[in-house]
Amino acid sequence: MDSKKQAPAKYYVGIDVGSASVRAALVDEFGTVMAHADQPIQIWEPQPDHYEQSSADIWAACCSVTKKVVSGVDASQIRGVGFDATCSLVVVDKQFQPLAVNCEGQSYRNVIMWMDHRAVSQVERINATQHKVLSYVGGVMSVEMQPPKLLWIKENLQESCWEKAGYFFDLPDFLSWKATGVTARSLCTVVCKWTYTSGGGWDDSFWKMIGLEDLVKDKYEKIGNHVLSPGESVGKGLTPEAAKDLGLPEGIAVAASLIDAHAGGLGVIGADVKGHNLPCENQPITSRVAVICGTSSCHMGVSETPIFVPGVWGPYFSAMVPGLWLNEGGQSATGQLIDHVVRGHVAFPELQSKAAASAHSIYTYLNSHLDLIKKSLPVGFLTVDLHVWPDFHGNRSPLTDLTLKGMVVGLTLSRGLDELALIYLATIQAIALGTRHILETMQAAGHHINTLFLCGGLSKNPLFVQMHADITGKPVVLSKEVESVLVGAAILGACASGDFASIQEAMAKMGKIGRVVQPNREHKRFYDKKYEVFLKLVEHQREYRSIMNSF
Repeated sequence: MDSKKQAPAKYYVGIDVGSASVRAALVDEFGTVMAHADQPIQIWEPQPDHYEQSSADIWAACCSVTKKVVSGVDASQIRGVGFDATCSLVVVDKQFQPLAVNCEGQSYRNVIMWMDHRAVSQVERINATQHKVLSYVGGVMSVEMQPPKLLWIKENLQESCWEKAGYFFDLPDFLSWKATGVTARSLCTVVCKWTYTSGGGWDDSFWKMIGLEDLVKDKYEKIGNHVLSPGESVGKGLTPEAAKDLGLPEGIAVAASLIDAHAGGLGVIGADVKGHNLPCENQPITSRVAVICGTSSCHMGVSETPIFVPGVWGPYFSAMVPGLWLNEGGQSATGQLIDHVVRGHVAFPELQSKAAASAHSIYTYLNSHLDLIKKSLPVGFLTVDLHVWPDFHGNRSPLTDLTLKGMVVGLTLSRGLDELALIYLATIQAIALGTRHILETMQAAGHHINTLFLCGGLSKNPLFVQMHADITGKPVVLSKEVESVLVGAAILGACASGDFASIQEAMAKMGKIGRVVQPNREHKRFYDKKYEVFLKLVEHQREYRSIMNSF
């Protein structure tokens, strides 16, 4: 008999703040999710394109879900905590109390969400400067980044918010501050959303040029002058107050955080692919792209040298994987768009009742319904006369045009469940065609991509996954753990604890492959034609807008 005692398991807590909910997971050193919990958080939409949240509501949800996942676990086995979150803007005063980011003066609503588009005028003026820092965001800054939001606050809430503000946090950095009391920022957030450069830091001339010279005067105290690499340990770990709130022991290591999409990338992109007959096997990690698909979608590709891709954010050095440059493409509304199209259809009540009667989700039911009506055709071919342009919330990549609108071509007078299923399919295809558009733009600029790694809520939908494989012509890898974003957050905590020598080592050990979905090569010609139509749609939109603008 082996008399050696088995070493006690090591656990890490990953906490993920998405757009509509907070989730936590207890993850072991092999990347297995041992426990999982989630809780919704509130969103306010006081007027069109204004989306707000409450940092107090978010933190309370973080505490609630964390207590659930660590319940009954020996606290001595929990080694580290990692946070990820949407890149929303949190505003607090000098005493760290919330400040209203709205004209109503509701101070508990102190978060401008990532998808808030109130700062259109401000971002247009910022882009008109053509400042050199814009070359690191694809040449054009997005309205979803933080400088235009800061400028909007200064111009619209000067007395009530701007002058009283003590700190402007990206949400992931707010969470690490709340846990440790340290105002250090993550390299990921400040590089990707604030124009910080890993080599040169803040560029005074940019902030002065756009009218935010106030931030320079106090040596960037309000937006961060202490920057840590993702996964680096913050301060002395959990403060007594945060430990009590979260149900964890004081002093546990807390990692410098990541934006949620980047955590998803971390959770999947470094997985060992040996034995799966994939084109990326024995190839560098730069041959892979991680697609994190939930409310919106992000396309994360890494390179050893900086690649400047028109209309794609980056290159950002060490923003996700240390030592590698990151480019980030994106679609502003994907899961949100599918919900919008399906729930807004006249046949939605019928779908709801039939799905409930069959004890399936509405999307599982729709997928089954498509199989029923396809007859002898492949499912995807049902949309030969139905085409969607998916930019109902503007185009983030690669066209960087937030004024673009959604389009549907091929509607009839039919109003039944068949038609709902078809528009659902065409919408999913449009999202996958948008991914192809982004990937082709990245490849034209110098990326060499042969495999997609999908995670996030939409990766649970087999139709969504198969359409991405068929339309891009690339195999899709799904992780063993569906909650890859939470695994990515836990990887941060594992690195902060000192249990792994590097992020790369933790990624390889904790990221696991589940299933591989291959493209249907015989469908290539059909989707090549769909892609031709897809690109024509935006040409036509711009043409008719040009005609109307001359009115």
